[in-house]
Amino acid sequence: MAQRFDAIVIGTGQSGPPLAVRLGKSGRKTAVIERASFGGTCVNVGCTPTKAYVACARAAHVARHAADFGVQIGKGTQPGDVRVDLAFVKARKERIIAASRDGVEQWLRHAPNVSVFKGHARFTGAHTVRVAAHDGAQVDLEAPEIFINTGTRALIPAIPGVETIRYETNSTLLALEQLPEHLAICGGSYVALEFAQMFRRFGSCVTVLVRGQRVLAREDEDYSRAVQDVLAREGVEFRFGAEPRSVAPLDGQTGVRIALDSGPLDVSHLLFATGRLPNTDDLGLEAAGIERDAHGLIAVDGQLRTRVQGIWALGDVNGRGAFTHTSYDDFQIVAANLLDGKSRTADTRIPAYAVFVDPPLARVGMSEREVRERGKPALIATMPMSRVGRARERGETDGFMKALVDPQTQRILGAAIFGIEGDEAIHTFIDTMTADAPYTTLQYAMHIHPTVSELVPTLLDGLKPLK
Repeated sequence: MAQRFDAIVIGTGQSGPPLAVRLGKSGRKTAVIERASFGGTCVNVGCTPTKAYVACARAAHVARHAADFGVQIGKGTQPGDVRVDLAFVKARKERIIAASRDGVEQWLRHAPNVSVFKGHARFTGAHTVRVAAHDGAQVDLEAPEIFINTGTRALIPAIPGVETIRYETNSTLLALEQLPEHLAICGGSYVALEFAQMFRRFGSCVTVLVRGQRVLAREDEDYSRAVQDVLAREGVEFRFGAEPRSVAPLDGQTGVRIALDSGPLDVSHLLFATGRLPNTDDLGLEAAGIERDAHGLIAVDGQLRTRVQGIWALGDVNGRGAFTHTSYDDFQIVAANLLDGKSRTADTRIPAYAVFVDPPLARVGMSEREVRERGKPALIATMPMSRVGRARERGETDGFMKALVDPQTQRILGAAIFGIEGDEAIHTFIDTMTADAPYTTLQYAMHIHPTVSELVPTLLDGLKPLK
């Protein structure tokens, strides 16, 4: 006999745990199922560990440039003498992860009306789920409300010979305790560039293989070029139009030989950062009558409901935004509609994200390219980060800001900041756009000096027609 619940939450990423706790507090008897590590991708192999690595890489970078600030590190020390202990970096990362992961698990296990099940969940019907534990035990659960929050995993391209080599993903690369001598990275987007910079700063030789002709192909070209220039200056090598034709293990070595049109490239490690796959292929969705699209995503409406009554899909699996913050916002949308008697939808959500290279690139709303493609009349303003006092004082003047405004409504269409603390300063735009306030609200705001955000009103003072 199946155990009866009021609600079942499958997966403990950013949406699942807070939703389960809210469901329990509402009086619903709630089951939470996790087959691997509590906290999902972000806590275990995504945001938390990579940003811990970014912090260590930045420390190494600052140490190498300490002399620029009049700081001497040890008598006779040369900038190139800085060394990174990857085993220590990994151990530090593991401590941070463990605290977050354990915190999520204990939160759920002590939440009222919440029961935790460890194992792999598969639908056996529209409102029934079987949980297979690692020890072989099985338990059947049923509930009128089921929430899918199973996240994604790394996509491995179908390159001839890939099954014969050792390759890395964002997960396995974080498990290394010895620095790669030469790391090749397939991909030119967010994950690829973050790992490229951090491992170059750790001391590895890094080559980025980009299928197209520029990195960050979805961004405005001026931003993608600026990011590439910063990483290239730090020693990252870029090869464009470089799509591996095949891969093979190096004789007598643990490395990889990559066949490119330009000739073979021999490296010690190969990282695939070529996209993500939704974890929806082994959930038994067909038994519930839930369809997936060609990419494995589950279709949902603005309230994140699937086509099957009583089943929702949250987080990366629904195609509504593959970011931790969009997943958490999914929780807030479902909770508002289901528990708070409010009406919220993902259809009006303003896209916002950041690429956590150093300095970071942060964006909200439409890009200049998107505005031009839609033929929208607009005002545009740009400003180099060298105008920002905080940037000059810190000796980090790379990058620029850009904002686009609708001249009729005075609403901000979009903005981006590539520069020091841009991932924080962008929230001045996010909040103004969310409030549906005119750009003048931000333009006339008094910001604290000396900060990056204080130059946002000055940026908006320079708005001119987009030509």
